[in-house]
Amino acid sequence: MKKIRAAVVGYGNIGRYAIEALAAAPDMEIAGIVRRRGAEDCPKELEGYKVVKDIRELDDVDVAILATPTRSVEAYAKDILALGINTVDSFDIHTQIVDLRRSLDAAAKAGKAVSIISAGWDPGSDSVVRTLMESLAPKGVSYTNFGPGRSMGHSVAVRAIKGVRDALSVTIPLGTGIHRRMVYVELEEGADFAAVKQAILTDPYFVNDETHVQQVACVDDLNDVGHGVNLVRKGVSGQTHNQLFEFNMKINNPALTAQVLVNVARASMRQQPGCYTMIEIPVIDYLPGDREQIIGHLV
Repeated sequence: MKKIRAAVVGYGNIGRYAIEALAAAPDMEIAGIVRRRGAEDCPKELEGYKVVKDIRELDDVDVAILATPTRSVEAYAKDILALGINTVDSFDIHTQIVDLRRSLDAAAKAGKAVSIISAGWDPGSDSVVRTLMESLAPKGVSYTNFGPGRSMGHSVAVRAIKGVRDALSVTIPLGTGIHRRMVYVELEEGADFAAVKQAILTDPYFVNDETHVQQVACVDDLNDVGHGVNLVRKGVSGQTHNQLFEFNMKINNPALTAQVLVNVARASMRQQPGCYTMIEIPVIDYLPGDREQIIGHLV
């Protein structure tokens, strides 16, 4: 059987783990890695892979895994979808997902390709769990409690602010879906901490949460990629009250995000042209192998 050829666009934390997940997938192979610097100063671990500056330099790419900052996802996806190549991403600004889906749906259909968006663990696999929980108790209340742990999306957003050399955003769960953001910033020489702090507090990633910003000498001394989530739903099944469901996990954040991206890359090959979120796709499509064997194993 022909393997799915996937390109990894971006080589940061998620890109590194995406290569590991692709290497472990029996039905996929790495078509190449796209970096802004191409093969220049290429890390030793990429020896043996084709490393380029533009995805057009790669051959026979079926799907592009966008391991890029959230705010650059739409531009990358539109460019690649126009080539007829599927895209998957882990866009994580919850309030903008519907608009992105609408935008990339048009681009995907024009390119006769598939885009699967917001495919990390939250939004992403947690979204699937929330959907299942709500179906089991249609009336009720759900809470998503993150952490404690490092938020990659929030950390990347802070690093993009002028004057910031490095940053770490840690999410602290306060219960009932309320969170505190602890942001640690290492500044460029001469940067104004007050201006950086104000930019963080008014950024869409932070504006709705209690946020504390601290300047530190070295962010790397604090860095830990661990994270976690606790999902709870209490509600009503039919007319029966007091149904309580709970889901917990403790994770390596970029490794799980990368695995989800590889799963949806596989699933993208089984969908009709258009843009999808994970809750719209049959969960069996995320797995490799024979469909009947999967059903026999899991049902």
